[in-house]
Amino acid sequence: MAAEVEETEELAQSVDRPANIISTARNPTVSPDLQELSRSSPGVHIVTLNVDSQQSITSALQEVQSIVGNSGLNCLINNTAIDISSDIDTVTSEAMMKTFQTNCVGLLFVTKAFLPLLQTAAARSSGMGLHRAAVINMSSRLGSITYTWGDGAAFRSYAYRTSKASCNMLTQCLAADLLPAGILCVSLHPGWVQTDLGGPDAPLTVKDSVSCLIHVLSKLTSEDHGGFKDYCGNTLPW
Repeated sequence: MAAEVEETEELAQSVDRPANIISTARNPTVSPDLQELSRSSPGVHIVTLNVDSQQSITSALQEVQSIVGNSGLNCLINNTAIDISSDIDTVTSEAMMKTFQTNCVGLLFVTKAFLPLLQTAAARSSGMGLHRAAVINMSSRLGSITYTWGDGAAFRSYAYRTSKASCNMLTQCLAADLLPAGILCVSLHPGWVQTDLGGPDAPLTVKDSVSCLIHVLSKLTSEDHGGFKDYCGNTLPW
């Protein structure tokens, strides 16, 4: 939960922060820091969400609707991932299915559920960007098929890599469907970050990654629609 707290806090302290910031977690009660941030920062809300549960998605949608009202939702950041160690010797069908469910399928159905709120926001403005409506899928460079070779060859997690490649395809599919409504859709690679998933040896702190991502998000336009970028704004190969 430490990453969620730092991400939300960094966004809450940003200069052009939105009026409402909604942070989701499977079990917010185990993070007193996140709850304290919600109490001390006006406009920061905590919503319970398990992307693997349709009932939880529906409940979260209702709660977010009550927060945003008729303004709709300007930005949905799909930031959920698990990694079950799975090289060619250890990979199992259960690991593949569980990882795909969380990293791709859950992401799709969260987006599908929140689409009406995004459409409401998009109808209130023009152009493309976070000022209107956007879906941001937190992917990974490890989902790049090109990066399977060379420097990326050392990381052989079948479940994680294929699920993130699927996440990138999902971004492309959503981009095609959401274009008529003017809803931006982009895949972003946050870097190798010091989270529970990234581990303590990762070169980037959560604060550094989030700070860079917020800058990239603020600059996104229609030219980035359906794209795949890293935390510095560089275009990544599929």
